[in-house]
Amino acid sequence: MLCVVYRASAEATTDPLRLFELRYQPARSLSVIFLERFLENGQVMREEAGKAYFLRPGKMRWEYEKPEKNLFLVDGKYAWFYAPADRTVTRVPADKSEDWRTPIAFLTSGVKLSRICARLERETWEGASQPNSFAYSCILKSQDGSSTAGNESRPIYFEITGKGELTRLKMDEGAGQGLEFSFRQWEWNPPLDKSMFIFDPPPGVAIVNGLLPEVAGTRPR
Repeated sequence: MLCVVYRASAEATTDPLRLFELRYQPARSLSVIFLERFLENGQVMREEAGKAYFLRPGKMRWEYEKPEKNLFLVDGKYAWFYAPADRTVTRVPADKSEDWRTPIAFLTSGVKLSRICARLERETWEGASQPNSFAYSCILKSQDGSSTAGNESRPIYFEITGKGELTRLKMDEGAGQGLEFSFRQWEWNPPLDKSMFIFDPPPGVAIVNGLLPEVAGTRPR
């Protein structure tokens, strides 16, 4: 595992948010094991798991392994969702997918919370995944820099450790539905070939242009 060596001031070492930025900002590539939960009225309805890869600028690859193999890939121009069992791939311009602006996607473009959150606040989050962790809420900025309006104004919650490592992310999608990611085994600057972030449809697979299916991390708004 390759780690980023960073220096922090005395003030930064006591600020988890600053430690978070210092830890992730220098990385050109990242990888992590994830667990994803679909929630309804606080109950877990479905779980999916796999490994995700991030490459700057603007590229992500989510390999879903359980309960079935799927692929979500952002190549910098398009977001792709490939379901091998269905022999179809859905494609949508990356800038038309709300996922492009979530605190997951920002790992591919530089971790600067002030550029992403119109409002950022400390929260009390029950059931922290690790001791001495810190939870925050973020109201995303719109493309013009203002806070998002209407239903999109619901905050995104994220949890980081005292060492600035992202461990959990939760999104309220309304009507009692939510989406939660747990992360473990982050790697900083793993060697990632650029070909991992190019989607080449297998023979016989149909490409559908339009809305992405309702799969975790790929839901358009």
